[in-house]
Amino acid sequence: MSHSQPVRNESAWHRPMVARLADEQHRTATMLELFFDLCFVTAVAQAAQAFEHELAEGRIGHGVLGYSMVFFAIWWAWMNFTWFASAYDTDDVPYRLLTLVQITGALVLAAGATEAVQHEDFTVITWGYVIMRLAMVAQWLRAAHADPERRRSCLRYVVGILVVQIGWVARLSLPEGSGLVTFAVLVVGEIAVPAWAERAAVTTWHPHHIAERYGLFTLIVLGESITAATGAVRVALDTHAPLGDLAALVVGGLLTVFALWWLYFAQSAPKRLTTLRGALLWGYGHYFVFASAAAVGAGLALNVAHATGHGHLSDHAAAAVYTVPVAIFITLVWLLHHPTPVRLDAADAVHPVAVVAVLAATFAPSPVLVTGILTALLIAAKLTLSARGARTASPAPSISDH
Repeated sequence: MSHSQPVRNESAWHRPMVARLADEQHRTATMLELFFDLCFVTAVAQAAQAFEHELAEGRIGHGVLGYSMVFFAIWWAWMNFTWFASAYDTDDVPYRLLTLVQITGALVLAAGATEAVQHEDFTVITWGYVIMRLAMVAQWLRAAHADPERRRSCLRYVVGILVVQIGWVARLSLPEGSGLVTFAVLVVGEIAVPAWAERAAVTTWHPHHIAERYGLFTLIVLGESITAATGAVRVALDTHAPLGDLAALVVGGLLTVFALWWLYFAQSAPKRLTTLRGALLWGYGHYFVFASAAAVGAGLALNVAHATGHGHLSDHAAAAVYTVPVAIFITLVWLLHHPTPVRLDAADAVHPVAVVAVLAATFAPSPVLVTGILTALLIAAKLTLSARGARTASPAPSISDH
């Protein structure tokens, strides 16, 4: 069943929250969605800075765990809004106000990110997260009222989200030592909600709109990595660090981020979003894409600080903080956009080879620069093999063509 789409060039006081068409023409991200992303990246930046601090102090395991937990809250709240908006964006006053409530929750979450990563105090971040999720409950209730065809699915989202939020709040009162186990249980609950809800009736998310939204957030996170590294370089220059070491870090960092951008946007994401199973795998897998992209910036900033003699990490540990997130990003982008089953022809083999080479760069004399060169070579190899494949696929001219 299709619905006529209301005019959306300006906000209305109230519109029925009917499902938007999955094949709607010229569907693009809205200004509100872009504003939503920019506010969310504040939380990403705070989490990355706290992560960098823990690594610099030598608390690698503690930092990785805290960062992973905080980033889940950021990513999951962002992702749920993104898929909901793809199906039910009415752009009326209630929709805008509820979205602004979610943004407020994201800013509260950002305020608690440092305490959560560094001191395992999840009080502030939990309340910020619950604010965002309860706003989503209100959105799903509106959708359930206006879209009878998918009412069961919408109500399943409502019930699932509410139950898990009760769990998050209850977790704050549990004794120390049970936090990690309950966190894992609640994460499983959060992830299970969409799979359970969508079985009742699949919501009408728009493949091209979803791909654009994920791409835009990837851009913003990569941009935040550049911003973090720029701040670190400015501090290093103020301390009169060796210019040669800084130049290698800057060149290597820029080459890496440019290559990661190129690699991500060389893929055709919408063709991976044709089934519910494929969409769930693609969407969930981006947790590692986003988290590793933000971690690249933290790793680059840490290596700048390490070059000036700050921090408690060894040379190889500092290098690994940078090379491992880069390797994770390359691996996940390849797997998420690769047809199944995986083939390993010449064009495909360059990705695992590049991952191994980047990890080996951990032990190179200038690991950030070497990583930048390797990622640039990966892009060059992909372009070369793609051009060669295009020439091979082109039919040879026949005699009648002359």
